Order: sequence, then structure tokens, then C-alpha cells
Amino acid sequence: MTGESQPETPTPQSTPTAPKSAPTAPDDSPREFDVVVFGATGFVGELTARYLAEHAPAGTRVALAGRSETKLADTRRRLPAAAHEWPLIVADSSSPASLDAMVARTRVVCTTVGPYLRYGEALVVAAATAGTDYVDLTGEVPFVHYSIQKAHEVAESTGARIVHSCGFDSVPSDLATYELYRGVTDADAGEMTDTTMVVAAMRGGVSGGTIDSMRVIAEQAKDSSVRRLLLNPQALSGTPSQTPRAELSSEPSDIGIINARKVDPSLRGTLAPFFMASHNTRIVRRSNALLDGAYGSDFHYAETMAVGGVPAVSTVVAGAVGIGYGAFLGAMSFAPTRAVLDRVLPKPGSGPSEKSQEKGYFAVRTYTRTTTGRRFRSTFSMKGDPGYKATAVMLGESALTLAVNRSQLPSRAGVLTPAVAMGDALIDRLRTAGATIEVTELY
Repeated sequence: MTGESQPETPTPQSTPTAPKSAPTAPDDSPREFDVVVFGATGFVGELTARYLAEHAPAGTRVALAGRSETKLADTRRRLPAAAHEWPLIVADSSSPASLDAMVARTRVVCTTVGPYLRYGEALVVAAATAGTDYVDLTGEVPFVHYSIQKAHEVAESTGARIVHSCGFDSVPSDLATYELYRGVTDADAGEMTDTTMVVAAMRGGVSGGTIDSMRVIAEQAKDSSVRRLLLNPQALSGTPSQTPRAELSSEPSDIGIINARKVDPSLRGTLAPFFMASHNTRIVRRSNALLDGAYGSDFHYAETMAVGGVPAVSTVVAGAVGIGYGAFLGAMSFAPTRAVLDRVLPKPGSGPSEKSQEKGYFAVRTYTRTTTGRRFRSTFSMKGDPGYKATAVMLGESALTLAVNRSQLPSRAGVLTPAVAMGDALIDRLRTAGATIEVTELY
């Protein structure tokens, strides 16, 4: 998921590990706040603020930020009682001075204001410059690439952790692969090679913010340099001065239709493309790059979606999903058809009812084969609509991990990924929040 849309108008020192301990409230800090939720008046922003009000450790200092003090006050009134004294901060993505002032007051800024390509550039630079940790929901490869170029070295010098994609994009993908790596390493089973995430089950909608980000990417993809970036499977694996050049054929296709047995002999049928693969795969590959290729010298990663175990039926469905996905992307890049789609697609800032969100869920299973021939599977599952309720949990816990569990985090700074920045500390918090994250050796 790529965040709440704002209207147009005004090389590690060690593998990340963390002790198994209960979350504690933050230590005293010269910063006024532990977490600022920027975009709190948006749909996902309010969900995240509600989650923090209900689950942040006592003593955690939270503030709500956005463009309108009146709307912020209205949002605060709708939140649980624990939030009713939270301060309000007026800040606007079009006013760098207001962003500088906001990030200087907090340890962590948690932003849901997207599309990030349109509204996020000034904030990520401000956070990096101020030494403020940062989390967002972006699913926009060009934005993360911009962040690496403009903010990575600055953040390294100030100690800021800039952590993108802390919702359904791309926490399940990134942490499930990281857990596989830990399981394979603990079992002394060699290195990971072909690794594939399969979305085994999912119920929930695509957020309006995600759709709006797709619009922006479709518009920018008219530029040949952006197209080259989007087609580069290692687009996010480099440094500020060098983006690796990799052909599409060097990694599994993001829109491929795959025989499930090729992923693991226990699976049946045909696997369909997963619409978030083009972003998630780049985040996972960046984790591997930041960890100096720890996953394996022949590590390759793909994402797919299960559409049934009956070979003939699943093949037809997988083909239809692939065609439909391609047609949707084509329609989004063509103004007249995009205008038609805009009439029926979810609007930015809107979302499903609380009852619908409660009925949602997801389960992903990530399979790998190691250089010793052993096979492992990790599972990551949560209750709640993936794009809304579950995303608010993942984003909220990411912000709390950076604010509350600082002593348990790897000694790293720069533009990072959830796995590299927070590793076991975030996994522990998510398990406490109800997520199932586990690794099994298959055979």
C-alpha cells in the first residue's frame, strides 16, 4: 500500500538481532515527541493514530500533524481517550520550513501523505537532515530511488533511519525473507537460492492512496529514464552514486505465470502474478544488498499469488489475472481510460467500514531452496484488511520499534528497509500484535 493521498490544493556491522523482551516506554530524549503522525486526518493516517492510541506503551509521546488544525482537532476527538491531549502540529508538504520545524521536534516521523512522488520528497530530506527516523507506506520505486540519491548519505551522517514501505508494501515480503535467512543460517543449511513468496490467501481492498500512486507512476513512466528504472529489477540495490544495471531477465518476472511445482514440489496448479511484486521485490533485493549479499550469491526473488490447486482451472485464472493486470496498467497510462477508471476506483482518503476491515486477512508463504538442497518455508499472516487495518498495525509498530526499541536496533543509518533497520525487534512487536511469523524446514 502506498499511503494516504493528499489533495491537490493547499554494509551492516552485524546481522540485525534483538533480545526477546517486552516493549518498554522510551527513555528521556531531548526531542519533544517520540512519534509524530503526519497525515493524521487521512483515512490510513487516522487508523494509524488510533492504533497508537490503543497500543503505544504508557508514556510514549505522540503528536498529530497535518495541514489543517481544525481537521486535526476533529480527528483527535474521534480517537480513544488516550489521544485527547496529544498536541497538534500544522505542517504542509509544500512548506519545507514547516516540515523542518516538525521533524526537529520528534524522534520518529510516521507519514501517510502520498503519493510520495508528489508530496514526500521534501519530508524525507528534512528527516534525514535533522537526524529524525522516518517511516512511510510508499510502494513507489522512483520515490525510494530518489530517497537513496538525495537522503542516504545525509541520513548516514546524522544517524537517521529512513525506512520506506512499512505497510503491506513491503513488510510481509521483507520480513518473511529475512526470517527465512535466519532459519537457514541457524540450520547451517547453506545459502538461499531461488526464493518465491506466494500470497496464499487475502481478503481486502486496494486503498485509494495506492491507486493514486499508480496514477502518478503511470504519468512519470512517460519519461524514458523512469521507465528504465521501473524495468530494472535491481533499481533500489545501489548507492547514491551508482544504480546497478540489471536486465529484466536477470530476475524472475514480476508478471510471470508460474507452475507451482517449480516453487515447491508440495504445491499444485499455476501461480498468478501479484500486483505488488514490482515494488516488493526491489525492497527485498535492497535488503540483501545492504546485508552484503547475506541471503546468497545466487539469491533470486519473486512474488506470486495462488489462484487454486486444480491445474486446468488455475492456469486459466492465472492467465486472466496476468492479462487483466497488463490491461489495467495500460489503461492507467492512457488519460481517457484513466478518467473512466477514476469513476469506479477507490478515492484517495476513503476506505472501507470498520466491519469490513475486521473481516479482512492475509497469509503469505515464502519458499526457498538452499545451496545444500534443503527447502524451507516462512509464513507471515495477519487478521485485518491488508491495505487498511493490517497496514495501520504494521506502520504503527514500525514507528514504535524505532521510538521504543532503539537500544535493540542494529547500528545502522541511511535509507534502509524494514528488515535491515529493525529486524528482530519489529518481528517481536508484530508477533505481540497478533501476527504469525514463523519458519519451517520442509525437507
